[in-house]
Amino acid sequence: MIQLQCQALVEKFNVSPLIIGLVGTLWLRFLASTRIMADEWADQAVNDSEAQTQGETEEFKPSAKFRSEPVNIHGKRVVYVWYRSLRSKIPISCSLAISFLVCHVAREGVTPLDMLKWTLEGKLPYFAAFGEIEKQLGSHSEACPIRASRMFRPIQAISSQKLEAMAADIAQKIGLELPPVNFYAIAFRYCRQLSLPVREILPQACRVCEWSMPSELYLSANEFRIPTRVCVMSILIVAIRILFDINGYGMWEFSLSNSSCSLSQVKNTETESQSFINTMEKADEDSSSNNSQSSGAKSEVADSKLSVVELLQILEEKYNELNDVHAYSSDLPSYLQYCKDVVFSGLWPSYEDLEEEKLLEEFWDFYQKHKGSGTSDHQGDAHQSRPDEVEKTRSIDQNSASCTQSPEESPKDKAIRQLKLDMEENKFCYIPPRIKVKRKDYLHYARRRKDVYIYAVHADYYILLRACAKAAQVEPRVMHIAVLGLERRLRWLENRMDASLKVKLNLNGVCDFCKDEFVQNGGSDPMDLKT
Repeated sequence: MIQLQCQALVEKFNVSPLIIGLVGTLWLRFLASTRIMADEWADQAVNDSEAQTQGETEEFKPSAKFRSEPVNIHGKRVVYVWYRSLRSKIPISCSLAISFLVCHVAREGVTPLDMLKWTLEGKLPYFAAFGEIEKQLGSHSEACPIRASRMFRPIQAISSQKLEAMAADIAQKIGLELPPVNFYAIAFRYCRQLSLPVREILPQACRVCEWSMPSELYLSANEFRIPTRVCVMSILIVAIRILFDINGYGMWEFSLSNSSCSLSQVKNTETESQSFINTMEKADEDSSSNNSQSSGAKSEVADSKLSVVELLQILEEKYNELNDVHAYSSDLPSYLQYCKDVVFSGLWPSYEDLEEEKLLEEFWDFYQKHKGSGTSDHQGDAHQSRPDEVEKTRSIDQNSASCTQSPEESPKDKAIRQLKLDMEENKFCYIPPRIKVKRKDYLHYARRRKDVYIYAVHADYYILLRACAKAAQVEPRVMHIAVLGLERRLRWLENRMDASLKVKLNLNGVCDFCKDEFVQNGGSDPMDLKT
């Protein structure tokens, strides 16, 4: 299964072929850590199964069908005892964890969310991998009478946090010291996904990452910790706030009354990002140094800088466009084919009635012939036959809209009201723009508690936050918590650095010879003496 997954990662998702050479070592070291290859494992598994049943045991009568197979004292088939022991030590989801772990070691920009999405879509062999395994190993044999469909068919999908924690746990068991995630690759993907100017944002984000290097960039066996992809996105948010000075000045409210910018700016930004991608790919093919590579990339990218208003409009457009829709949900035939190939792979109808099978084929042919015109014709006939109900529904919608919107409400007030409702749903509180600004520096937000924690933020920051949260597929509150944690770390580092620079050296503890030589050489900075 792991071989099939690595092969699909290389062929379908352009992952480096290096993972094929690494995965065998990781897998064998993990097998050694489980000690299932030890000589005493088989007997120990049987002994454990016999010790699990407490109290009086009924007299066991062997089954005639499996009379030739060995059983334990409770009549359980030993082959199933071994199978359950193996499944508890090495669950099927370990195959995904190993595949993700080898991508992480190879510094690939693959996230656990990518792995789960590809498995759910059937592009990465997992749910239906047992079919290919049966072709290679056979269905079952006398030595192993359990079918491959039972041994290698997952019962349910796991979460992305569980997958990330499982990969970190495997690394701990085999004594593998892991690097942080490939920040550049993941952040670059998110910038492209949000149509953000890569040339302006990514270098600043890399500096913030190198300066802070938060622990959340490393895989953790703690399933309830903030995911690594959320940490990457939080660094992007802080970098964007620094570059575009998003500190509650009300630029979004200002843009509601000034609609000169349009969607064309979004397309221009996408073109700029694509030109940067092509430049970087061309530079990667060259064998020159990293300095010449970066300077060559910068020279070919447009010099235009995005304004805050244009940035917020781009983020709003992308927030409305971003939808995590799987390919199989586009139409009914795609979904049915997906169910046949992935969900119900290897399963066939239990009936043997040819008439019923023929009837199903006729129904399917009927659907294929009328799927294009059936919905529109039916809706048209419904509107013609029920004009009173249509008019009644329209009046109800108008009444409900009039209850929520006053007749004197301007488009700007309506947009602010809708944003407030969206913020309330996500446990946020709207703060009006800052008027009397005393200090124009980075604004740190706090939280207050009523029944639950309420996060009070400005509209500019919330527009940025919710778009980035949707791209990372997490709740805005989780993303905001990650940003607050990163800001606390940066503030702590700045305070420590500031305190270190203000340390005064005590010259009383220095010998007279060194002190005189330092003064004669014209030294004025005590730090020179320390050096």
